[in-house]
Amino acid sequence: MYSRIVATSTRSILAAVAIAGTLFAATVAADDHKVIVAIPVNAQGLDLSQPAGAQQLYQRLEYAAYVACTRADRVGLAPSPDASGCSEKALANAVRAANTPLLTQAYLGKHTLREALAHGIELPAELAAK
Repeated sequence: MYSRIVATSTRSILAAVAIAGTLFAATVAADDHKVIVAIPVNAQGLDLSQPAGAQQLYQRLEYAAYVACTRADRVGLAPSPDASGCSEKALANAVRAANTPLLTQAYLGKHTLREALAHGIELPAELAAK
């Protein structure tokens, strides 16, 4: 199962990468075919250079990961057989793709350094030294 997320902020270089926010995608099954579910997560109006803005985006990504890997709001799509693993992988992919320090810190509020490293999330220098 593969997932991918592209994150953006109106105040960063990432804004040039995606259209109007964050695109969340997770792979689910439909009649023995893999389907990518894309859920737009709006980051517009959030200041990702502030902890509150990063936390709000993190919560939105977390909810989008849950929806995409469970019900996906689509008729005929089966949830992932490992919804928890799917959600965790998709969320980590979003945080890694965003590569925003405060979003990474929001992720680390609920996950360990080991989990972050296992998902390829770059850690801020002060945390990587530990």
